[in-house]
Amino acid sequence: MMGVLVCGIGLLVACGRGVVKTERSPLPSVAAPPYACDHIPLKAIEMMTGTRDPVVRGSFDLELMGGIGYGTCTVYRRDGDQLKVLQVGLTAGGYSEKVKEQIETGAPPLPEIVPGAVGYYFKDKDSERNAAYALLSRGKAQITVQLEVGAAGRDNAADVLALMKLIAPRLITDAGAPSASPSSKRSS
Repeated sequence: MMGVLVCGIGLLVACGRGVVKTERSPLPSVAAPPYACDHIPLKAIEMMTGTRDPVVRGSFDLELMGGIGYGTCTVYRRDGDQLKVLQVGLTAGGYSEKVKEQIETGAPPLPEIVPGAVGYYFKDKDSERNAAYALLSRGKAQITVQLEVGAAGRDNAADVLALMKLIAPRLITDAGAPSASPSSKRSS
């Protein structure tokens, strides 16, 4: 009888490993360690994906591409199939006009997170895995947040927006900022 009880408890513990009970509170409003890929708060990742102790691969180098920066951080579940649940990317993009077009066609705009940046976010209405996405473009730099598997019962679109608020100020540097336009310069 004692052996059955011990096995039952062990099975419950093993089955629950790697999945976090859905927490419905908003993501933290301040980035705090520990970080995944040196920039993404682990607590935010766990809350928005419902995955505890995820496998994380990637890095960011903010000095690459003339200071614009480049990198990705990909988060996987720790279980057997290691399903990708989240990916954050920093690339040279400079697609502010395309972002504005997306907003004009109905994508919800991101609030001003970083001066001079424009972006949008949305929840994939056809997704069975609570997917949501956000994109922020500033000058020559672009950040994407791709939530491939969001925690059930959470506002997944709000989560990608909140994560963007946490990471964009750290990832988009001054080198990615738009330069002054010729019309704004004063002649002497």
